[in-house]
Amino acid sequence: MMNEVMAGGMMWGMGLAGLLAIILVVLATAALIKYLFYR
Repeated sequence: MMNEVMAGGMMWGMGLAGLLAIILVVLATAALIKYLFYR
């Protein structure tokens, strides 16, 4: 019972961390493109 709850929480945490990482990468890429092309 407890292991299932922990696994579910870890899956949510990993998904959330992955989503945040993707958002950060997209924002960094957009900032880099703006910096390179709109000086």
